[in-house]
Amino acid sequence: MRLLTFSFLKNCSFKCLYRGLPKKYSSVQTDVKEPKVIGDPSLVEICPTWKEDEEVELREAFLRDMQVLPEFVSAQEEAALLAELEPRLKRMRYEFDHWDNAIEGYRETEVSSWRAQNEAVLRRVRALAFVRDEPLPHAHVLDLAAAGFIRPHVDAVRFCGAVIAGVCLASSAVMRLQHEARPHLAAHALLQRRALYIMRGVARYSFSHAVLGGASSVWRGQRVARARRVAVICRSKPAPAHAHSPRDEPAHL
Repeated sequence: MRLLTFSFLKNCSFKCLYRGLPKKYSSVQTDVKEPKVIGDPSLVEICPTWKEDEEVELREAFLRDMQVLPEFVSAQEEAALLAELEPRLKRMRYEFDHWDNAIEGYRETEVSSWRAQNEAVLRRVRALAFVRDEPLPHAHVLDLAAAGFIRPHVDAVRFCGAVIAGVCLASSAVMRLQHEARPHLAAHALLQRRALYIMRGVARYSFSHAVLGGASSVWRGQRVARARRVAVICRSKPAPAHAHSPRDEPAHL
């Protein structure tokens, strides 16, 4: 059964408990005016095509809004998440014929109820990512085959609000982000295995994002070998004016 990816991509242009937080994330400020930059800046790199003196304010906003936190989950937490997901994912086949050719080699599901250990991980994600936004009650689980990839897209506002946060399991990957109107304003992000990435604001709305595959999976000149990758993705609720249920879409979506 095809679920959320179809819905999120259809109209694309191609309080949690801080007690559960690891020490290095436990002091995050909840400033509702300006989310604190909490990622590792070395994991987001502006491409050479974006000149240093070009759109300086946009660059600053992008680097503030695109964050990658390495080793957000431990190896044990990763294993527990995958152990819960595997029985469900194994009943599905990988899809290579997405209706608008935006994604290849994937299977997906959504999860709203987790085992206690895994729910604690999701609470940590929500604590860090959703400072001023309310998350959707379910997480979208996207299993990308080793040969799979996602083409550039911006998640449709009907199905997703201002924040997207994903925990990366089983494999590292490279994400490419490009400004929708000026594609030469681009950047790469290294999404390491067990990392959390957070996209909001400018990075979420003004830049398309893609997960690279094959020979394109390169970070700073070095090939990043892609194995099967599972992402557990939390999204904020869409604004009321855009709210829409994915289940209202035709079944083939």
